[in-house]
Amino acid sequence: MNQDTFTTLEHLGREGLIERIKQLGLDIDDRIIEGIGDDAAVVAGNANLNQLHTTESFLEGVDFDLTFTPLHHLGAKVVMAACSDICAMNALPKWVMINLALPNRVSLEMIDAFYAGVAQACKDLEIRLIGGDLTGSHGALGITVTATGEAAPDKIVTRKGAKNGDAICVTGDLGGALAGLKILLREKKHWESSGEEVMQPDLTDYEYVVRRQLLPVCRHDLIKALEEHQIQPTSMIDLSQGLVKELITLMKASEKACYIYEAAIPVSPLTREVVNELEENLDQYSLYGGEDYELLFTLPEEGVEKFAKQFKDFVVIGKLVEDEPGSVTMQNAEGELLTFNHPGKAGETGANSNN
Repeated sequence: MNQDTFTTLEHLGREGLIERIKQLGLDIDDRIIEGIGDDAAVVAGNANLNQLHTTESFLEGVDFDLTFTPLHHLGAKVVMAACSDICAMNALPKWVMINLALPNRVSLEMIDAFYAGVAQACKDLEIRLIGGDLTGSHGALGITVTATGEAAPDKIVTRKGAKNGDAICVTGDLGGALAGLKILLREKKHWESSGEEVMQPDLTDYEYVVRRQLLPVCRHDLIKALEEHQIQPTSMIDLSQGLVKELITLMKASEKACYIYEAAIPVSPLTREVVNELEENLDQYSLYGGEDYELLFTLPEEGVEKFAKQFKDFVVIGKLVEDEPGSVTMQNAEGELLTFNHPGKAGETGANSNN
């Protein structure tokens, strides 16, 4: 391969790379209901249940930092992150498998701590660890989690079903995980300059946001509540890469557009306090912060009214409208309209003012 034919992955972007792989057609099979491109793949099972499969990879130095990430927290987080993709299809996870690429500096005690976190997450989600693989690594610790779930065919929700007039709903609150990461990175920087051997910051005042970063919880409670009250979202996606990016992805998949209100986006007061302390822009947290693992879903108006009486931990932030498919328009606090562009070649998402 010469320099003239070298195309950087940054040029193509994450979504572009996924689409390029999808074009190979390797996911074409009579039993594959949903292949590459959604939160999880769906494969036809028996007459009553289909299987859902997803996988998540985590690399030390890219996805986590062992300087401030306890191994038991990491074990729980990777399980929750993978299972969130199953929940984003309106299904519940059943089993996980974990592959580890282990450098020599990882001790048995560290592995014990990691699997203690895995065990706690499995207990909380009522799932089972059923296997995996172990291999060596010359450098970073690598983790891959495969999660499998089951659901009745008519209960599975994809990204494609949103309809004009549907309400856009979000569970929990947004931006907390990024706020926690910023605090941990700040404390790491202070530790590195202090010359102390052990990093032991007092994080009492930041417990909420740090927990959002280190110990997220996938919203299986929402899936159980939807099933209990017989409410069916028209589309759904999990918020692992930020609200704007996931909204655009959802709108493109459904070939629809949406209008949201900045004032309606749920942000914890504790997250706002951190943003103010750091003297940063709240939009970067609420609109672009990832790893919250909340669920974004669409419901017909009558479904919202019915469900709101039964499940309190969600809000409506906007609705689907007639516009260019894939477009997201937001009214900010000043009444100005901002239109968010589709992620560019480097995976960035921009906003343009309409006023």
